[in-house]
Amino acid sequence: QLQLVESGGGLVQPGGSLRLSCAASGITVDYYVISWFRQAPGKEREGVACISKNDGPTYYTTSVMGRFTISRDNAKNTVYLQMNNRKVEDTAVYYCAGEGGSYCPGPKYEYRNWGQGTQVTGSS
Repeated sequence: QLQLVESGGGLVQPGGSLRLSCAASGITVDYYVISWFRQAPGKEREGVACISKNDGPTYYTTSVMGRFTISRDNAKNTVYLQMNNRKVEDTAVYYCAGEGGSYCPGPKYEYRNWGQGTQVTGSS
């Protein structure tokens, strides 16, 4: 069965960078669709980025496009979210989710497998 563990969250200055990791077990991430979501206090869960099977098409929500990059390291069985040019509104708990399909299904898809989340906090 698929298990996902997020790490890499922490405190970062506006304009700074942070890399989140989503380590997978039970599957090979190259054959899985992996997405990053986030949820800020008082807000609904938001889809941030998605990477398709076998490094297929990637997708980003408009607010992070050009600043965040989702990538996959098959040797480490890990998916990353590189967060550059951080903004205070990026503060949230970030989660990764996995799907056994081939292509990103869209941010409203109800993923079956979720990690526990990692907190990303902006600092002035």
